[in-house]
Amino acid sequence: MANVHDIRLVDLAKRYGDVHAVAGVSLDVDHGEFFTLLGPSGSGKTTTLRLIAGFELPDAGRVELGGQDVSHVPAYARDVNTVFQDYALFPHMTVADNVAYGLRIKGVGKAERRTRAGEALEMVRLPGVGARKPAQLSGGQRQRVALARAIVNRPRVLLLDEPLGALDAQLRLGMQVELKRIQSEVGITFVYVTHDQEEALTMSDRLAVFDAGRIVQVGAPAEVYERPATEFVAGFVGTSNVLDRGGRRFTVRPEKIRLLTGDASSDGLVSEHGRVIDVSYVGPLTRYVVALAGGGQLQVVQQNLETSSAQALEVQGREVRVAWREEHTSAIAVQPEEVGP
Repeated sequence: MANVHDIRLVDLAKRYGDVHAVAGVSLDVDHGEFFTLLGPSGSGKTTTLRLIAGFELPDAGRVELGGQDVSHVPAYARDVNTVFQDYALFPHMTVADNVAYGLRIKGVGKAERRTRAGEALEMVRLPGVGARKPAQLSGGQRQRVALARAIVNRPRVLLLDEPLGALDAQLRLGMQVELKRIQSEVGITFVYVTHDQEEALTMSDRLAVFDAGRIVQVGAPAEVYERPATEFVAGFVGTSNVLDRGGRRFTVRPEKIRLLTGDASSDGLVSEHGRVIDVSYVGPLTRYVVALAGGGQLQVVQQNLETSSAQALEVQGREVRVAWREEHTSAIAVQPEEVGP
Protein backbone atom coordinates (compact mmCIF):
# COMPACT_ATOMS: atom_id res chain seq x y z
CA MET A 1 0.00 0.00 0.00
CA ALA A 2 1.38 3.40 -0.98
CA ASN A 3 2.36 5.76 1.83
CA VAL A 4 -0.32 8.38 2.49
CA HIS A 5 1.22 11.71 3.42
CA ASP A 6 -0.42 13.97 5.99
CA ILE A 7 0.09 16.82 3.51
CA ARG A 8 0.70 16.72 -0.22
CA LEU A 9 0.94 19.87 -2.32
CA VAL A 10 0.91 19.38 -6.10
CA ASP A 11 1.91 22.24 -8.44
CA LEU A 12 0.25 24.73 -6.12
CA ALA A 13 -0.09 28.28 -7.48
CA LYS A 14 -1.55 31.52 -6.16
CA ARG A 15 -1.49 34.98 -7.73
CA TYR A 16 -2.43 38.39 -6.43
CA GLY A 17 -2.75 40.55 -9.53
CA ASP A 18 0.57 40.33 -11.34
CA VAL A 19 2.38 38.87 -8.31
CA HIS A 20 3.03 35.12 -8.29
CA ALA A 21 2.94 34.59 -4.52
CA VAL A 22 3.18 30.81 -4.95
CA ALA A 23 4.50 29.54 -8.27
CA GLY A 24 4.21 25.78 -8.69
CA VAL A 25 4.97 24.42 -5.22
CA SER A 26 5.01 20.64 -4.75
CA LEU A 27 5.74 19.12 -1.35
CA ASP A 28 5.06 16.03 0.77
CA VAL A 29 4.96 16.10 4.58
CA ASP A 30 4.80 12.80 6.46
CA HIS A 31 2.83 12.03 9.61
CA GLY A 32 4.52 13.22 12.80
CA GLU A 33 7.07 15.48 11.11
CA PHE A 34 8.09 18.87 12.40
CA PHE A 35 8.33 20.52 9.00
CA THR A 36 9.38 24.15 8.51
CA LEU A 37 8.69 26.54 5.65
CA LEU A 38 11.68 28.91 5.72
CA GLY A 39 12.27 32.02 3.66
CA PRO A 40 12.46 35.82 3.65
CA SER A 41 9.45 38.10 3.64
CA GLY A 42 7.49 37.76 0.41
CA SER A 43 8.98 34.38 -0.52
CA GLY A 44 5.63 32.54 -0.50
CA LYS A 45 5.89 30.55 2.72
CA THR A 46 2.98 32.19 4.55
CA THR A 47 0.72 32.06 1.49
CA THR A 48 1.51 28.35 1.19
CA LEU A 49 0.51 27.86 4.83
CA ARG A 50 -2.74 29.76 4.24
CA LEU A 51 -3.48 27.53 1.24
CA ILE A 52 -3.01 24.45 3.43
CA ALA A 53 -5.27 25.97 6.09
CA GLY A 54 -7.97 26.91 3.60
CA PHE A 55 -7.78 30.65 4.31
CA GLU A 56 -6.87 31.07 0.64
CA LEU A 57 -7.90 28.96 -2.35
CA PRO A 58 -5.37 28.01 -5.04
CA ASP A 59 -5.51 29.31 -8.61
CA ALA A 60 -3.97 26.02 -9.76
CA GLY A 61 -2.73 22.76 -8.29
CA ARG A 62 -4.14 20.97 -5.29
CA VAL A 63 -3.86 20.49 -1.54
CA GLU A 64 -4.26 16.99 -0.10
CA LEU A 65 -4.67 16.14 3.58
CA GLY A 66 -4.39 12.46 4.45
CA GLY A 67 -4.77 11.56 0.78
CA GLN A 68 -7.98 13.60 0.31
CA ASP A 69 -8.13 16.56 -2.07
CA VAL A 70 -9.25 19.53 0.07
CA SER A 71 -8.24 22.28 -2.36
CA HIS A 72 -11.71 23.84 -2.29
CA VAL A 73 -12.90 22.62 1.10
CA PRO A 74 -13.54 25.56 3.49
CA ALA A 75 -11.11 26.12 6.33
CA TYR A 76 -13.54 25.06 9.09
CA ALA A 77 -14.02 21.66 7.46
CA ARG A 78 -10.30 20.81 7.24
CA ASP A 79 -8.63 18.69 9.91
CA VAL A 80 -6.08 21.39 10.72
CA ASN A 81 -5.65 24.10 13.36
CA THR A 82 -3.53 27.25 13.15
CA VAL A 83 -1.49 29.11 15.77
CA PHE A 84 -0.81 32.75 14.97
CA GLN A 85 1.82 35.21 16.15
CA ASP A 86 -0.77 37.44 17.85
CA TYR A 87 -2.27 34.51 19.86
CA ALA A 88 -5.90 35.49 18.89
CA LEU A 89 -7.24 34.67 22.37
CA PHE A 90 -10.64 35.92 23.51
CA PRO A 91 -9.87 38.51 26.24
CA HIS A 92 -13.24 38.19 28.00
CA MET A 93 -12.96 34.41 28.39
CA THR A 94 -10.94 32.51 30.98
CA VAL A 95 -7.90 30.57 29.86
CA ALA A 96 -9.81 27.28 30.25
CA ASP A 97 -12.71 28.56 28.17
CA ASN A 98 -10.31 29.78 25.48
CA VAL A 99 -8.69 26.37 25.29
CA ALA A 100 -12.04 24.56 25.23
CA TYR A 101 -13.68 26.91 22.72
CA GLY A 102 -13.17 24.65 19.69
CA LEU A 103 -14.55 21.68 21.59
CA ARG A 104 -17.64 23.68 22.53
CA ILE A 105 -18.22 24.59 18.87
CA LYS A 106 -18.03 20.88 18.02
CA GLY A 107 -20.66 20.06 20.62
CA VAL A 108 -18.38 18.24 23.08
CA GLY A 109 -19.97 17.93 26.53
CA LYS A 110 -18.96 20.24 29.37
CA ALA A 111 -17.27 17.59 31.51
CA GLU A 112 -15.16 16.30 28.62
CA ARG A 113 -14.31 19.86 27.60
CA ARG A 114 -13.06 20.60 31.11
CA THR A 115 -10.99 17.40 31.21
CA ARG A 116 -9.42 17.85 27.79
CA ALA A 117 -8.69 21.56 28.35
CA GLY A 118 -6.93 20.65 31.61
CA GLU A 119 -4.89 17.97 29.84
CA ALA A 120 -3.88 20.43 27.11
CA LEU A 121 -2.79 23.02 29.69
CA GLU A 122 -0.78 20.32 31.47
CA MET A 123 0.85 19.47 28.14
CA VAL A 124 2.06 23.06 27.69
CA ARG A 125 3.11 23.22 31.37
CA LEU A 126 0.46 25.69 32.46
CA PRO A 127 -1.50 23.77 35.11
CA GLY A 128 -3.59 25.85 37.47
CA VAL A 129 -4.07 28.91 35.24
CA GLY A 130 -7.42 27.93 33.75
CA ALA A 131 -9.40 30.45 35.82
CA ARG A 132 -7.26 33.43 34.79
CA LYS A 133 -7.91 35.83 31.92
CA PRO A 134 -5.35 36.16 29.08
CA ALA A 135 -4.42 39.69 30.24
CA GLN A 136 -3.13 38.19 33.51
CA LEU A 137 -0.54 36.09 31.67
CA SER A 138 2.86 36.90 30.18
CA GLY A 139 3.44 36.83 26.43
CA GLY A 140 5.07 33.43 26.63
CA GLN A 141 2.20 32.04 28.70
CA ARG A 142 -0.38 33.41 26.24
CA GLN A 143 1.47 31.71 23.41
CA ARG A 144 1.30 28.42 25.32
CA VAL A 145 -2.45 28.90 25.82
CA ALA A 146 -2.86 29.45 22.08
CA LEU A 147 -0.94 26.24 21.48
CA ALA A 148 -3.09 24.33 24.01
CA ARG A 149 -6.23 25.58 22.27
CA ALA A 150 -4.86 24.34 18.94
CA ILE A 151 -3.88 20.85 20.10
CA VAL A 152 -6.97 20.18 22.26
CA ASN A 153 -8.96 19.34 19.11
CA ARG A 154 -6.32 16.75 18.14
CA PRO A 155 -6.08 17.88 14.51
CA ARG A 156 -4.24 15.89 11.87
CA VAL A 157 -1.98 18.89 11.22
CA LEU A 158 -1.04 21.92 13.30
CA LEU A 159 0.00 25.01 11.33
CA LEU A 160 2.14 27.62 13.09
CA ASP A 161 2.56 31.04 11.48
CA GLU A 162 5.67 32.66 13.02
CA PRO A 163 4.24 31.95 16.50
CA LEU A 164 7.31 33.16 18.41
CA GLY A 165 7.73 36.42 16.52
CA ALA A 166 6.26 38.59 19.30
CA LEU A 167 8.48 37.14 22.05
CA ASP A 168 11.83 38.49 23.22
CA ALA A 169 15.00 36.64 22.25
CA GLN A 170 15.49 34.72 25.51
CA LEU A 171 11.87 33.59 25.64
CA ARG A 172 12.02 32.52 22.01
CA LEU A 173 14.89 30.15 22.77
CA GLY A 174 12.96 28.53 25.59
CA MET A 175 9.81 28.20 23.50
CA GLN A 176 11.74 26.55 20.67
CA VAL A 177 12.65 23.72 23.03
CA GLU A 178 9.09 23.58 24.39
CA LEU A 179 7.47 23.43 20.95
CA LYS A 180 9.70 20.56 19.89
CA ARG A 181 8.95 18.71 23.14
CA ILE A 182 5.20 19.20 22.76
CA GLN A 183 5.26 18.09 19.13
CA SER A 184 7.16 14.93 20.06
CA GLU A 185 4.72 14.12 22.86
CA VAL A 186 1.45 14.72 20.99
CA GLY A 187 2.69 13.20 17.72
CA ILE A 188 0.80 15.72 15.58
CA THR A 189 2.34 16.88 12.31
CA PHE A 190 3.61 20.46 12.74
CA VAL A 191 4.10 22.80 9.77
CA TYR A 192 5.97 25.85 11.00
CA VAL A 193 6.52 29.10 9.11
CA THR A 194 9.50 31.30 9.96
CA HIS A 195 12.10 33.61 8.47
CA ASP A 196 14.46 32.78 11.34
CA GLN A 197 17.11 30.34 10.16
CA GLU A 198 18.14 29.40 13.70
CA GLU A 199 14.58 28.39 14.58
CA ALA A 200 14.37 26.30 11.44
CA LEU A 201 17.69 24.53 12.04
CA THR A 202 16.98 23.95 15.75
CA MET A 203 13.44 22.61 15.58
CA SER A 204 12.83 20.93 12.23
CA ASP A 205 12.94 17.33 11.13
CA ARG A 206 12.98 18.72 7.58
CA LEU A 207 12.61 22.15 6.06
CA ALA A 208 11.79 23.73 2.72
CA VAL A 209 13.58 26.92 1.69
CA PHE A 210 11.40 29.35 -0.25
CA ASP A 211 12.55 32.02 -2.70
CA ALA A 212 10.31 34.10 -4.98
CA GLY A 213 7.29 31.83 -4.61
CA ARG A 214 9.17 28.58 -5.21
CA ILE A 215 10.84 25.91 -3.11
CA VAL A 216 14.55 25.90 -3.89
CA GLN A 217 15.63 23.12 -1.51
CA VAL A 218 14.07 20.54 0.80
CA GLY A 219 16.00 18.47 3.29
CA ALA A 220 17.04 17.84 6.87
CA PRO A 221 18.58 20.88 8.60
CA ALA A 222 22.12 19.48 8.47
CA GLU A 223 21.74 18.62 4.78
CA VAL A 224 20.48 22.08 3.84
CA TYR A 225 23.17 23.79 5.93
CA GLU A 226 26.09 21.61 4.87
CA ARG A 227 25.01 21.10 1.24
CA PRO A 228 23.14 24.22 0.03
CA ALA A 229 21.75 23.71 -3.46
CA THR A 230 22.02 27.34 -4.59
CA GLU A 231 23.85 30.51 -3.71
CA PHE A 232 20.59 31.88 -2.27
CA VAL A 233 20.28 28.95 0.15
CA ALA A 234 23.95 29.24 1.11
CA GLY A 235 23.51 32.91 1.96
CA PHE A 236 20.11 32.71 3.62
CA VAL A 237 20.60 29.61 5.77
CA GLY A 238 23.54 30.80 7.81
CA THR A 239 26.59 32.63 6.49
CA SER A 240 28.57 31.10 3.68
CA ASN A 241 31.45 31.92 1.39
CA VAL A 242 31.06 31.52 -2.36
CA LEU A 243 34.18 31.04 -4.47
CA ASP A 244 34.79 30.48 -8.18
CA ARG A 245 37.91 28.44 -8.81
CA GLY A 246 38.87 26.51 -11.94
CA GLY A 247 35.42 26.84 -13.49
CA ARG A 248 33.74 25.50 -10.34
CA ARG A 249 31.49 27.47 -8.01
CA PHE A 250 31.31 26.21 -4.45
CA THR A 251 30.53 27.26 -0.90
CA VAL A 252 32.44 26.72 2.31
CA ARG A 253 31.11 27.73 5.71
CA PRO A 254 33.16 30.20 7.81
CA GLU A 255 33.55 27.81 10.75
CA LYS A 256 35.06 25.15 8.45
CA ILE A 257 38.00 27.38 7.49
CA ARG A 258 41.28 27.45 9.37
CA LEU A 259 43.31 30.65 9.66
CA LEU A 260 46.99 29.72 9.48
CA THR A 261 49.90 31.96 10.34
CA GLY A 262 53.65 31.40 10.35
CA ASP A 263 54.77 27.84 9.64
CA ALA A 264 51.47 26.14 10.49
CA SER A 265 50.97 23.09 8.30
CA SER A 266 48.19 22.85 5.73
CA ASP A 267 48.94 19.25 4.73
CA GLY A 268 45.89 17.52 3.28
CA LEU A 269 43.97 20.80 3.05
CA VAL A 270 43.03 23.15 0.23
CA SER A 271 44.78 26.43 1.03
CA GLU A 272 45.13 29.95 -0.34
CA HIS A 273 47.10 33.06 0.61
CA GLY A 274 45.43 36.26 1.67
CA ARG A 275 45.45 39.28 3.98
CA VAL A 276 43.21 39.87 7.00
CA ILE A 277 41.28 43.08 6.28
CA ASP A 278 38.79 43.01 9.17
CA VAL A 279 38.57 41.46 12.64
CA SER A 280 35.48 41.38 14.88
CA TYR A 281 35.92 40.03 18.40
CA VAL A 282 32.51 38.91 19.76
CA GLY A 283 33.35 37.13 23.01
CA PRO A 284 33.14 33.37 22.42
CA LEU A 285 34.35 33.70 18.82
CA THR A 286 36.15 36.01 16.42
CA ARG A 287 35.11 36.77 12.84
CA TYR A 288 37.82 37.51 10.26
CA VAL A 289 37.49 38.78 6.71
CA VAL A 290 40.35 37.69 4.46
CA ALA A 291 41.03 39.19 1.01
CA LEU A 292 42.41 36.36 -1.11
CA ALA A 293 45.41 36.77 -3.39
CA GLY A 294 43.55 34.72 -6.01
CA GLY A 295 40.53 37.02 -5.89
CA GLY A 296 37.48 37.18 -3.65
CA GLN A 297 37.05 37.29 0.10
CA LEU A 298 36.39 34.74 2.80
CA GLN A 299 34.75 35.08 6.17
CA VAL A 300 36.40 32.92 8.80
CA VAL A 301 35.00 32.16 12.27
CA GLN A 302 37.16 30.80 15.05
CA GLN A 303 36.23 29.96 18.63
CA ASN A 304 38.23 31.81 21.25
CA LEU A 305 39.19 28.70 23.19
CA GLU A 306 42.53 30.12 24.33
CA THR A 307 42.53 33.45 22.51
CA SER A 308 42.18 36.85 24.17
CA SER A 309 40.73 39.89 22.44
CA ALA A 310 44.21 41.38 22.07
CA GLN A 311 45.53 38.22 20.40
CA ALA A 312 42.56 38.07 18.04
CA LEU A 313 42.83 41.71 17.01
CA GLU A 314 46.59 41.65 16.40
CA VAL A 315 46.02 39.55 13.25
CA GLN A 316 44.49 42.60 11.53
CA GLY A 317 46.43 43.43 8.33
CA ARG A 318 48.65 40.34 8.45
CA GLU A 319 49.42 37.97 5.59
CA VAL A 320 47.88 34.58 6.32
CA ARG A 321 46.86 31.33 4.72
CA VAL A 322 43.31 30.03 4.84
CA ALA A 323 42.70 26.31 4.55
CA TRP A 324 39.81 23.87 4.50
CA ARG A 325 39.03 20.26 3.78
CA GLU A 326 37.72 19.54 0.31
CA GLU A 327 34.84 17.54 1.76
CA HIS A 328 33.63 20.66 3.56
CA THR A 329 32.91 22.41 0.27
CA SER A 330 29.64 22.15 -1.59
CA ALA A 331 29.18 22.74 -5.34
CA ILE A 332 26.23 25.04 -5.98
CA ALA A 333 24.03 25.69 -8.96
CA VAL A 334 24.27 28.92 -10.92
CA GLN A 335 21.34 31.21 -10.16
CA PRO A 336 18.77 31.33 -12.99
CA GLU A 337 19.24 35.06 -13.51
CA GLU A 338 22.91 34.49 -14.15
CA VAL A 339 22.21 32.26 -17.14
CA GLY A 340 22.46 34.10 -20.46
CA PRO A 341 19.93 33.85 -23.28
